Amino acid sequence: MAKYEVNDDAAAWARDLIDKRQYVLDSDWGDVQPAADAQNAFLERHTWAEYARWHLGLTVDATDETKARYAFVLGDFRRIHRSALIACVYRASEWRHKQVELAAHDLLQRLDAAAGIQ
Repeated sequence: MAKYEVNDDAAAWARDLIDKRQYVLDSDWGDVQPAADAQNAFLERHTWAEYARWHLGLTVDATDETKARYAFVLGDFRRIHRSALIACVYRASEWRHKQVELAAHDLLQRLDAAAGIQ
């Protein structure tokens, strides 16, 4: 099983977007998460660093600037999605990636507080 570490740059980026209210509260993550073609299109117009900040997890021992390096996507390359954070918490907890789970949970709590969700 792959091992992941938290991408601190992505967590900071997500906090900034949440604070700027750049998020979607209601979406079906299965329908709106970026597919391979959307990821490729993003990479054609942006740097790997910009791509990386949309991913809360970094695959340990994977090569930088490859898609295999980045995991636990946070949004649609424009906004954070609450459903993406929920998916990150669920997937990370399911596969026992505790640090990623906790980072995603913290971001979800921050988003909910910003949105007034109690």
